[in-house]
Amino acid sequence: MSNYLKVIFLLPLTLMGFASVSYAAPDPETAYIFNSFSFLVHGFLVMLMAAGFCMLETGLVRAKNAVVQCAKNIGLYSIAGLMFAFVGYNLMYMDVSGWIGTLSVWGPSDELKTFGGENDSTYSSGSDWFFQMVFCATAASIVSGAVAERVKLKSFFVFVVLLCGFIYPIQGSWSWGGGFLSEAGFLDFAGSSIVHGVGGWAALTGAIILGARKGKYAEDGSVTPMPGSNLPLATLGTFLLWFGWFGFNGGSQLAMGTAADVAAISNIYINTNLAAAGGVVVAIILTMLFYKKTDLTMALNGALGGLVAITAEPLAPSPMLAIFIGAVGGLIVVLTIPMLDKFKIDDVVGAIPVHLFAGIWGTIAVVFSNSDASLTAQLYGIFAIGAFTIIASAVVWYIIKFTIGVRVTPEEEMEGVDMSEIGMEAYPDFRK
Repeated sequence: MSNYLKVIFLLPLTLMGFASVSYAAPDPETAYIFNSFSFLVHGFLVMLMAAGFCMLETGLVRAKNAVVQCAKNIGLYSIAGLMFAFVGYNLMYMDVSGWIGTLSVWGPSDELKTFGGENDSTYSSGSDWFFQMVFCATAASIVSGAVAERVKLKSFFVFVVLLCGFIYPIQGSWSWGGGFLSEAGFLDFAGSSIVHGVGGWAALTGAIILGARKGKYAEDGSVTPMPGSNLPLATLGTFLLWFGWFGFNGGSQLAMGTAADVAAISNIYINTNLAAAGGVVVAIILTMLFYKKTDLTMALNGALGGLVAITAEPLAPSPMLAIFIGAVGGLIVVLTIPMLDKFKIDDVVGAIPVHLFAGIWGTIAVVFSNSDASLTAQLYGIFAIGAFTIIASAVVWYIIKFTIGVRVTPEEEMEGVDMSEIGMEAYPDFRK
């Protein structure tokens, strides 16, 4: 039977659990096919998270700002793809010498010409590029929601260019690229800090520099509620993110060429799902205790907080520990969203508590299940990534602010940025 027929026959059986547990290790070509297949399919799932972020953000902003969120999300995904090809991938992975990779344009190599040689690869370089690119886009998506309803569209896109082209890949090279954080023993399986933390730090910096939405905080310290326009849409977005997260964490196994890899991916799926469920349940219970009613937006963010928390180590924990890690992620979200309001930091969708605070917790929680992790190395990584992202993001935000401007005018904000930035309305039939 040819290798290709083996793949066609074994793949559905493996996915359904019917393949024999004891069989010979696959030959290199079969492993190459399965590993590349894993990168591509899991990458497709992560791409679906772009739709999830778009729907979540669009549902949580007011109706007059919904169209801009759609434009931001499709724009940032496209910019991320271009910048990761132009400079990002090679900065992150090519010839990293401790601090940074190579400043050059990525191009696919022709592995098939050298297949079976000494420098043989175990997966397609193109499949790896695609999988890593959608992670880069995820970091930018996190920023979009936090600065919603008052940032200029062109200014946001300029920030995304620099975030995806330089900030994200440079810090990523320190760990995933084999740089100094990797040498120090810092562990982050799928990116609680490397992806979500970077997005969270950049979002926090942007929210502070932009300032709050007009009317959000009164002089007496009270907070004016600004509810989202479409909670069913936000709920759909959360489910899309939850679904896409199986690709985010499962694909980070980085291989599917052996039975051990498939078993690991299965465990990752289970722990990912349990952590999200734990975050939801804790968020529901806490909001019922605090507010005497269930807060849907807290439940949605509780799911995401649980997912972010488990992302740093979704393989090693037991199911019960995965639930605990996710539950604490949900707890953090419920407690820190009101805390940001105390400091008058206006995060429209709760991105900072979900991706930054829950991400910090998840990065620390690695020490509970991975014997190779140390608390010192984890804290070192959190500090290094956070300090770099804050400084770099602040420099970029301030340059934008003092050149083309970062915020719409008060009149445009009052009318809604859909009309000033796009000239379209999301729900024209419902305009009063």
